[in-house]
Amino acid sequence: MMTFRKDMPAEAKARESRRGIRVNSRVPVVIEWDGQTSTPAREKAHTCVVNRYGCLLVAPQELSLEQQLRVTNLVNKRSIDAVVVWKGKQRVEGWELGVELVNPDMEFWGLEL
Repeated sequence: MMTFRKDMPAEAKARESRRGIRVNSRVPVVIEWDGQTSTPAREKAHTCVVNRYGCLLVAPQELSLEQQLRVTNLVNKRSIDAVVVWKGKQRVEGWELGVELVNPDMEFWGLEL
């Protein structure tokens, strides 16, 4: 169990409570989710930061919290189920989304994490 000092800044507390190492890495991905039609919505996106349990990605479309996704790594062609757990701001190239992998595959990103 982690204990936090009362005088520790909030950012440091969050950093200590995160699971695993985070790596800046731009990985091209495709995200798919159930859209408003009978066919799944599909968009190309890219990551900014990855770790064993998820990523920060930039997608061209805003998605809601708890949206279930299928993420495909376009480098190694692996796919995995995920869920949107955080929404950031809109950038020029799209929306920042924090995505958690449902059943993390330690080989999904193709990186040593």
